[in-house]
Amino acid sequence: MFKNQNHLNLVVVNNVPLFFNIRDGPYMPTLRLLHQYPDIMKKFQVDRGAIKFVLSGANIMCPGLTSPGGALDDEVEEETPVAIMAEGKQHALAIGYTKMSAKDIRTINKGIGVDNMHYLNDGLWKMERLE
Repeated sequence: MFKNQNHLNLVVVNNVPLFFNIRDGPYMPTLRLLHQYPDIMKKFQVDRGAIKFVLSGANIMCPGLTSPGGALDDEVEEETPVAIMAEGKQHALAIGYTKMSAKDIRTINKGIGVDNMHYLNDGLWKMERLE
């Protein structure tokens, strides 16, 4: 177990971070682990227009999930870790934590649907190994 000042906890095996949590929230797989085992999490998909924002660390807004390029798993409830897929891409680009259920994201369709917890090329992604 590794802790740092940003309230990030890591589960590390053989110097490789596999799971993380923030501020004692639920443990989630790192993107590298998710890319190896893509079916270990429920998936939401953002449309092409949202990709650059998600990759800069922005939270996922409801319209990016409900537009024609987006997709939701209706069984997902509020406060659930989810893989964020991108329209037209094979691998997840982020891991998030739902602020509302998929049904509410679809019906309310405004505001933040998912908190972006970890995304491609962020500090955790760049931390391939802890030496």
